[in-house]
Amino acid sequence: MALPKKVKIVEVGPRDGLQNEKQLVPAATKIELINRLSNTGLPVIEVTSFVSPKWVPQMGDNAEVLAGIARKPGVSYPVLTPNLKGFEAALAAGAKEVAIFGAASESFSQKNINCSIAESLERFAPVVEAAKAEGIAVRGYVSCVLGCPYEGEIAPAAVAKVANTLFDMGCYEISLGDTIGTGTPLKARAMVEAVAAQVPIDRLAAHFHDTYGQALANLYAVLDLGVATVDASVGGLGGCPYAAGASGNVATEDVLYMLQGLGIETGVDMDKLVDAALFISEVLGRKPASKLAQAVAAQRAKAACA
Repeated sequence: MALPKKVKIVEVGPRDGLQNEKQLVPAATKIELINRLSNTGLPVIEVTSFVSPKWVPQMGDNAEVLAGIARKPGVSYPVLTPNLKGFEAALAAGAKEVAIFGAASESFSQKNINCSIAESLERFAPVVEAAKAEGIAVRGYVSCVLGCPYEGEIAPAAVAKVANTLFDMGCYEISLGDTIGTGTPLKARAMVEAVAAQVPIDRLAAHFHDTYGQALANLYAVLDLGVATVDASVGGLGGCPYAAGASGNVATEDVLYMLQGLGIETGVDMDKLVDAALFISEVLGRKPASKLAQAVAAQRAKAACA
């Protein structure tokens, strides 16, 4: 299959990227980051998570952030809602789209949300039903699709089963997450092929972490199968609090550079995206994980000294 002509980038930095930061990022900073991202042309920006602040204190300001952003027409601002309580809180805060988060690994499900895969899916059913009643779209995530920190390799059939259940439940799109970043291109292709046998390829998204430096190669491998939605995190922010050593998501600007080089349309402005990456990296007091953002920052510094 040929590469897609257009790819939708789902920006997950404000939620998946910042949730694992040890230093609490002020709500005003998160709002500024999201507003900057809104101005890049990104069509989807995942802004926060309605989870217990006891487990994810970084997301304790969820309602304040959601209320404070400047919503841009044509841009979606989904939030993560792990259960009905979270959904109700998100609804009250003005959410227009939500996401639910399952796993393809039994061990990861138990360690992450203290229940089996089957039990987690049962918890999601009322969330999807409540969302349908309110006319709110639901996105489904499947984690550990290419490896688990506790079980090692995950069978593609196990991923397909969870993805298909979420799709049948009513999720309009299923994001396939390489949570610990151990995937390789052949494994990524085999996993997506297995899932696509049960869920239409145009309803699948790739969410790859770059722990072993394979994220871009893995993305190319699944784009070649027809996947046309990619999750990425500005500046390469993030990681997984339940996966020791797992580094951040693939950087949005690195993904954009690759897509531009392939002649694939995204509608995203690179300069504005890099500015957003450098902004949040400066706030956090470190260089961006993105190779492209580092290169641009170096070029700008050299030009300023000339």
